[in-house]
Amino acid sequence: MPAVNILDDLRWRGLIHDSTDPQALAEHLASGPVTFYVGFDPTAQSLHVGHLVQILTARRLQLAGHRPLLLVGGATGQIGDPKESGERTLNPPEVVAGWVERIRRQLAPFVSYEGDNAAVPVNNLDWTGQMSVVDFLRDVGKHFPVNRMLAREVVRARLDSGISFTEFSYQLLQANDFYELHRRYGCTLQFGGSDQWGNITAGVDYIRRRGGGSVHAFTTPLVTKADGTKFGKTEGGAVWLDAELTSPYAFYQFWFNTDDRDVVTYLKYYSFRDHEEIEALEKETVERPAARAAQRALAAELTTLVHGAEETQRVIAASQALFGRGELAELDAGTLRAALTEAGLTTVRGALPNIATLLREAGLVSSLSEARRTVAEGGAYLNNVRVTDADAVPSEESLLHGQFLVLRRGKRTVAGVVLER
Repeated sequence: MPAVNILDDLRWRGLIHDSTDPQALAEHLASGPVTFYVGFDPTAQSLHVGHLVQILTARRLQLAGHRPLLLVGGATGQIGDPKESGERTLNPPEVVAGWVERIRRQLAPFVSYEGDNAAVPVNNLDWTGQMSVVDFLRDVGKHFPVNRMLAREVVRARLDSGISFTEFSYQLLQANDFYELHRRYGCTLQFGGSDQWGNITAGVDYIRRRGGGSVHAFTTPLVTKADGTKFGKTEGGAVWLDAELTSPYAFYQFWFNTDDRDVVTYLKYYSFRDHEEIEALEKETVERPAARAAQRALAAELTTLVHGAEETQRVIAASQALFGRGELAELDAGTLRAALTEAGLTTVRGALPNIATLLREAGLVSSLSEARRTVAEGGAYLNNVRVTDADAVPSEESLLHGQFLVLRRGKRTVAGVVLER
């Protein structure tokens, strides 16, 4: 397959939502290495899967020869971009500073800090923190017509309920970031999520007003789900990139459970497979949906990108073992706990009850009589071994890592038990 132009590739993947002049942008990217930036505000201790579109788009651009500036907003993270639901809670500066460092470390594995187009980590507190109020109003605020700022959709939505000057000024801070990166590093391209288009174009216009000439920008689409539910959310909350907040097993399962209607879109957004490979997986999804080949490919690739190949092999082994296609005893305690937590983990204290009671306590049946019927019909399993006696009490030796039991009803319904003494 011939090499694909980076902008053509981004368009094929559906990753260009808005852009400044398309022809000028194409010519700029084709003219030679471009220094670009993408920003992340530290509003939590970790980034989540919604941020991955931006992170991996930066990776694509660097692989195409361009230089990334990865901005983590030590200043803007203390302010917060306006949201339609209401005023943000301002986090203490020392908390934001800690999150900045965590997120910078989190971004590091996705780009290269070596070579002619080595990535550069930047923090907007370095220039914003040194600016006085008078300097900000004279040098930055002077160039922003209030009527244009009021026209921004999220600002209009907040006018009736109220918006503080703090959040209203966020657009000026982000625009000034583009100007400072243009001045300091020769940055000529910014991209971000489509909800940032107003802020991004404000920066393009601000650089022009300050005599910086022509710069470029584009946005990626916000990721959605075909069923109307919010992308990146599970019953446990957001799907984080930090393994302490979302286990690698849960991370893998999130992608593996992708709806058939969404999986090809997500492959285009997130995967580094080429066009032919993605089209082949699309065809297989249509012809053999039960095989879930596209979901397996997506889950394995992204878990490897975020958590590494070794961890990915562990979670795949756990996924197989839970359903009788691998050895449960070979799973380490951490991976087994994460897998059972995702499936549903029930705590039992004291002595272990019999199988029928365990099935009921774990939520696999609604009553003891249903548990006994399930056992009699051959549909109950303990650690992947079919149970024949509903009154049998599991032995100490059957406890995996001295504390876990894996219960299964039929082929697909799994739950876990952890014994606390």
